[in-house]
Amino acid sequence: MGTLAVIIISIVIVIHLYIVWMEMFAWETLGRKVFKGALPDELFRPTKGLAANQGLYNGFLAAGLIWSFLITDPIWSDHVAVFFLGCIAVAGIYGAISASRKILFVQTLPALAGMLAILLKS
Repeated sequence: MGTLAVIIISIVIVIHLYIVWMEMFAWETLGRKVFKGALPDELFRPTKGLAANQGLYNGFLAAGLIWSFLITDPIWSDHVAVFFLGCIAVAGIYGAISASRKILFVQTLPALAGMLAILLKS
């Protein structure tokens, strides 16, 4: 995996760890600010469990990308990274359609940039 790909994927990992923290532990405070307008204020408390579950899935995506860094075979490492980045990009597209367009820029574009960096290196 090239240096640019490692840098971009590291940024995607940090973004997703932040999302994990927000959705699992700060849904009623920070989540309310981040998703202002996408969800009425009175729904943050009753959706706390749902958001935590969603945060856990974002954690799995970050874990998959971290795992790609630990794989010693470069081809396998690239394939695992592209798979998880693809999952993130698709989830970001769906999130942009169903929740907030901002997700497209925060989640999908960095994932696509990471995929492009991997594919151009090959």
